[in-house]
Amino acid sequence: MTGLVFILVGIIGAISKPFGGSPGYGDGDEPHPGYVGLERVPVSDDWFEVHIVAPGVLAISEPFQWQEVVSYLITGSERALLFDTGMGISSISSVVRELTSLPVTVLNSHTHFDHIGGNAEFDRILAMDTEYTRHSALGIANSEVREEVSPEAVRRPLPEGVDPSTYRISPFEVTQYIADGHRIDLGDRELEVVSIPGHTPDSIALLESDTGFLWTGDTFYEGPIWLFVPETDLVAYEESLERLVGLVPRLTTLFPAHEAPKANPRRLEELRNALALVKAGKAEGEDTGDGRIEYGFGAFSLLMDGSDRVG
Repeated sequence: MTGLVFILVGIIGAISKPFGGSPGYGDGDEPHPGYVGLERVPVSDDWFEVHIVAPGVLAISEPFQWQEVVSYLITGSERALLFDTGMGISSISSVVRELTSLPVTVLNSHTHFDHIGGNAEFDRILAMDTEYTRHSALGIANSEVREEVSPEAVRRPLPEGVDPSTYRISPFEVTQYIADGHRIDLGDRELEVVSIPGHTPDSIALLESDTGFLWTGDTFYEGPIWLFVPETDLVAYEESLERLVGLVPRLTTLFPAHEAPKANPRRLEELRNALALVKAGKAEGEDTGDGRIEYGFGAFSLLMDGSDRVG
């Protein structure tokens, strides 16, 4: 999901279920299964929904836009980290201020537009030291993202003041560029940055060794995983998956960046195996009609460029 925004009208039309189930709503009135049993935290801005997914971890979702993006507020005893800032359609910083009085640092799982939309609202931002990240920090023009706030992309009226003709991703200033292995001290908890290029050159996971928590960004989530955009490197993606699979024995919970906010770490092994089947030409893919092939594997699918098809 990218700032290049590759003909989003076609993409929205190509995904058979733009709203594959939203937090608290699903395809009708039933909750998305991934949110059942999670305690909801009330906030004043109803564009967002906030749920407790673990002690000191809040999932901030945007259920009314088709990306169903999930950002995470991780709080320690002294500081807080906001992992991704969503679409920038409504003010995520206002919600964060309601949820914590701690100083907040932003870190993005990667810099596709649907994860950096609220970055400009914050004054402390960590970012991976890549040219791709630097380009993303320049912002994204309305012409590239206006379809994200079109009637086809949202399931309720936009927040007051949001105009599809002017909506854009604002530029933001990076406070500190970081690299693989960087550690973030929140006081009584420490997070480690795990570089996992592939989906984008700057993709990362976030590991908390003490709890076995892993935030996976767009490298894994239970939905159509986008592997067709120009900046995706399938060789690097496969290598990064192997790295994450190596962590599975130490993990207790995955926190993905779209749709359901929690997943079993064994899903990473399933994803690794699924990609191997696709590469070997042993997986049945469905032509989406726009030059892309979707390979379904139950809880998730791989959405790939048709030119990558094997067999």
